[in-house]
Amino acid sequence: MSAADILCYESDTALAEDVAQRLITVLTEVQATGRQPHVALTGGTIASQIYDVLGRIGPGSPVDWSNVAFWWGDERFVPSDSPERNALQARQAFLDVVGATRVHEMPTPNSACSVEEGARAYSAEIKASGAGHFDVVLLSLGPDGHVASIFPGSPQATDTDHIAVGVTNSPKPPAERITLTIDALNHADRIWLLAAGVGEGGSKEAAFREATAPEPPALAARLHAHLDTLWFTSP
Repeated sequence: MSAADILCYESDTALAEDVAQRLITVLTEVQATGRQPHVALTGGTIASQIYDVLGRIGPGSPVDWSNVAFWWGDERFVPSDSPERNALQARQAFLDVVGATRVHEMPTPNSACSVEEGARAYSAEIKASGAGHFDVVLLSLGPDGHVASIFPGSPQATDTDHIAVGVTNSPKPPAERITLTIDALNHADRIWLLAAGVGEGGSKEAAFREATAPEPPALAARLHAHLDTLWFTSP
């Protein structure tokens, strides 16, 4: 990974503003070709800030939000109205505000008996939609180096056979989650990794250093988009 792949911002606010603007630019360009864009969203504090910006500037942008397919890189296996649900937070801040109608939420305990069943259903939904290749994948870096709900040393970290898999023992609550695999996430033109707090003494400094080392074993180092893989960082 070269230094050109790492974008540094002086604040979380500046990072969120730029990512939101970049996403609008990509979606506008894809729609100008007559194609429906596909985006995989993420959870996390900095992602929430990005969604707040999109909720503010998105309605006045050139994007036809009703013709953007939104997916999720991972989701907590909790009821749809739970405040822990990534999709609920994104809907309230952004998706419902801009009028997004093609939102593919991951299953909940109300629609699937288990995370494994939910993962199979989501994989089937991706296949049936003709999707599976994303224009943009947003991912947050966890302090322990996890991306989506793939944690270092977990069985999901080495899964190469599935699109989505269930997680039953997440070290970060809640324990049950559904996540896309590394291989599925790599089916993307652009992967944007969000890493706020990577400055000296920051909450994610060690994870970021490992992920960007010359020969890293880190999960994030295995993410390679077709066009660009970018780090968006702040102190």
